[in-house]
Amino acid sequence: MPSPFMKPAAQPPSGLARRAAGPSRPEARRRPVAALTATVAAGVAVLLLAALSVVAMSSPARAAATPQEVTGFGSNPGNLRMFRYVPPGLAGGRPVVVAMHGCTQNAAAYAANTGWMRLADTYKFSVVFPQQQTANNMNACFNWFEAGDTRRGSGEALSIKQMVDRTKRDNGSTSAYVSGLSAGGGMTSAMLAAYPDVFSGGGIIAGLPYGCANSVVSAFTCMSPGVNKSPKEWGDKVRAAFPSYSGPRPKVSVWQGTADSTVKPVNGTELMEQFTNANGTDQAPDTTDTVGGYPHRVYGGTVETYQVTGMGHGQPVDPGTGPAQCGTPAPYILDMNICSAYHLVRFWGIDAAAAHAKAAAVLGASPHGPLVWGWHGRTLSRRAEHPEHGACWLRLLAAPADKAGGKLWTGTADAARSVPHAGGQRCMACTTPPTPRTPTARS
Repeated sequence: MPSPFMKPAAQPPSGLARRAAGPSRPEARRRPVAALTATVAAGVAVLLLAALSVVAMSSPARAAATPQEVTGFGSNPGNLRMFRYVPPGLAGGRPVVVAMHGCTQNAAAYAANTGWMRLADTYKFSVVFPQQQTANNMNACFNWFEAGDTRRGSGEALSIKQMVDRTKRDNGSTSAYVSGLSAGGGMTSAMLAAYPDVFSGGGIIAGLPYGCANSVVSAFTCMSPGVNKSPKEWGDKVRAAFPSYSGPRPKVSVWQGTADSTVKPVNGTELMEQFTNANGTDQAPDTTDTVGGYPHRVYGGTVETYQVTGMGHGQPVDPGTGPAQCGTPAPYILDMNICSAYHLVRFWGIDAAAAHAKAAAVLGASPHGPLVWGWHGRTLSRRAEHPEHGACWLRLLAAPADKAGGKLWTGTADAARSVPHAGGQRCMACTTPPTPRTPTARS
């Protein structure tokens, strides 16, 4: 495949390696590259044209729903385009997910083939698809290796943050998540490091650690053979991206193919070390299992990794109509019988939040006072504050994947009713004033 991270040289002999004409960007960002890089760039351009021809001939028909371009979303210092998909009738307050394409891709194809729009319809969230322009990078790669594009408050990183801000204003979103493939995965690392106050979770697919490179040459080294640093060294790079930040860090899901010859598998390990350290947990997995037949590990409930055995460079999908399936095979969108986007939604808890929202609409407002919900892993807890009667604690112990229903914790036997909803889960709500006392477990 063409190198996914090639950037045009500052003064190449061939016009193919120069940035195309377009809105100007700071001249200081055009760094000189060795003559060998310019030669490789020319070859890459030829391969790129061939790859795009294959895409044009082999891509399936577009789905009826397509992301719509949004303009005027901010100062846009990174000169990116913004596309967005909002499910019909989306309620206010639902999350926004940013999904970034890889090199040689675009927003429309990435949206159509990865399954994100179908998941948005199912779990009720909006999706922003940033699109790179060849004026910025000849292979349409997000510039994950340029300090001016990954620093908080500047370049492409700020443009993407402005897209999130615009969607929050338009749809009333209160939470945001970010994911990306390849160069989009490298930019995802940058967004998680630079904007932990904006994103609650991230998904890095065939991506690179934050701060691994600061030039085209070092980018190639990061990709292959990879860069080895200690967890603390990687974590320090994340902390340095926003030194004054002391709040909670985003949950991070890392996906890596074991047969990836473009972004070597060692990068999955380095990413795990970077974000476990940044998130304050160690590098010993608390959970080691298989999901869809692939090794899966969870660290401190805040970082997870998937090793997709036998997968080359790309994003795994699982075509079909089942609830855990998604996607359409295309160049770098690979049928591996596992839908990465679906598992990201689950890890972030968006699926649970959607189930809660649906149940809340059925239950209506509590007659006894405000309700407070919380999630502990895959376990739902609800506390209804009763001004005159104390508090009623309700907890669903079983996750949807475990079994329908669950055990109820409450102070009284008649203080709750249940409503079945998505995934076979049951949502509990107080309906009568409970007797104030310490909650006890009931089977």
